[in-house]
Amino acid sequence: MKAIGFLAAWAGIIAGTTLALANPLTPFRYESQAQRHCPGDAVVWLDFRKGRYYAKGQRRYASGFNGGFVCRSEAQSSGYRRSLLGLR
Repeated sequence: MKAIGFLAAWAGIIAGTTLALANPLTPFRYESQAQRHCPGDAVVWLDFRKGRYYAKGQRRYASGFNGGFVCRSEAQSSGYRRSLLGLR
């Protein structure tokens, strides 16, 4: 059964198709850069290590060294989850 899955993936690579479902994520160092990238969407702080994102006003927004600013829709489509810490 694993061999069939491997062959299907290999055939997809040869045919030029990819099997990945994740959308590309564009992290930015500064909030203003992310806002220019996605003017119609909210900017969130993405924590790469924890796999969570924080909205503006939350305590961990823009804190830490292992994160970046991204569009909320990109974070959600890439599989990152919303943090509930600090929400009221």
